[in-house]
Amino acid sequence: MVSFKQLVAQHNPLQPDFVPSLLQSLSLYNLHQSPQAYHFLIKTLLHNRQFHHIPSLLHHLQLQHFQTPEYIFTHLVKFYGNANRIQDAVDIFYRIPQFRCFPSAYSLNALLALLCRSQRGLKLLPQVLLNSLHMNIRLEESTFRLLVCTLCRMNKVAYAIEILQRMLDDRLGVNDKVFSFVLSSVCAEGDLDGEDVIGFWRGLRKLGFSPAMGDYDGVVRFLVKKGRGLDAWDVLNQMKSDGIKPGIISYTMVLNGVTAEGDYILADELFDELLMLGLVPNVYTYKAYIDALCKQNKVEEGIKMVACMEELGCKPNVLIYNTLLRTISKAGEISRARELVKEMKYKGIEMNWVSYTIIIDGLVSNGEILEACALVEEVLHKCIFIKSLTFDEVICGLCQRGLVCKALELLGKMVERSISPGATVWEALLLSSESRPKFHLVNPL
Repeated sequence: MVSFKQLVAQHNPLQPDFVPSLLQSLSLYNLHQSPQAYHFLIKTLLHNRQFHHIPSLLHHLQLQHFQTPEYIFTHLVKFYGNANRIQDAVDIFYRIPQFRCFPSAYSLNALLALLCRSQRGLKLLPQVLLNSLHMNIRLEESTFRLLVCTLCRMNKVAYAIEILQRMLDDRLGVNDKVFSFVLSSVCAEGDLDGEDVIGFWRGLRKLGFSPAMGDYDGVVRFLVKKGRGLDAWDVLNQMKSDGIKPGIISYTMVLNGVTAEGDYILADELFDELLMLGLVPNVYTYKAYIDALCKQNKVEEGIKMVACMEELGCKPNVLIYNTLLRTISKAGEISRARELVKEMKYKGIEMNWVSYTIIIDGLVSNGEILEACALVEEVLHKCIFIKSLTFDEVICGLCQRGLVCKALELLGKMVERSISPGATVWEALLLSSESRPKFHLVNPL
């Protein structure tokens, strides 16, 4: 007696009459056409990507008298999805009841997961959900979780929260993963203010949400971005109260937040605290603390901090030097700024457009126009983008000192780099040309 799999192997799926020929052979050998047999045939056809045989096989399956298992259609839906045949997957889902099968959330979730992968699938999602209700499919907890995550990915956070609320009202289990996903989506909303997020955060905590470190950091990041550094500090303290040790990223964000709000005493305490906890500051932590020192006009302490971080193996970057340069230049200490620039070059730290802007503005403010002009030419040579306002100030300064030729030369270099001067430049050049003495030839006759 030949086995079922041997009989299948004897038939070539590439033949146009593969399905009827095979089924006829099954009858000749008295092999039972069971659900498992049809499932095996479907997997064989899908494996060989013989999709055109599937309708014929399903037609014969529909003529059978047994109840077709749901897993056969779930397998078809998933395979059609992987083959990017979304409409075929939807169609086979709608046909499930025709095969004496009662669809459930099992096959629905498989289809929903497929539709959530692409914009094309998302457009079909509402109609599929509506039809699933007509098919008497009961939405389960897993379905709601899938919908919540999908809506969050679509930036439809308000709808996701509504479904989350329905899950809670129906006493469905909501795990921390779903809470975390919704929370991160809420924090990604740019239109919300800090009070909304704090209220939502507290509401989740009351519902039993046990946030992980990533959840705390997401809330802290949002609050700092919204200028609510002290609220971020409260979340940091709550993290510690919940037995979670904050990482260096958490402390760095809060350090930036409280510094932006002007609480420099708290910034000092936070920096001391993270060191006592054994956390190793990174370059961004040092940058945040040096920024706090500079805003207190403690520039020398900031410079000493640069030396300390180098001793601990943390190399300072251009962001840290820009913080120091900005404070020093505003104070009019141009010579000290020059020393820092030399130090940067000695350490191999390349100046960026912010560095050049700070130094050029400082030189212009102190009347060092020629030196500022030399820096502008260096910037143009390196093709570094700087706001045209900085160039305009230098050209106007040259014109005010009667160096019109130098100003025109610099203007020409700007135009070559496609940098458009402002109206003040043309005004300065016109005024300079009008103030220059005019000489007339005397008629010798």
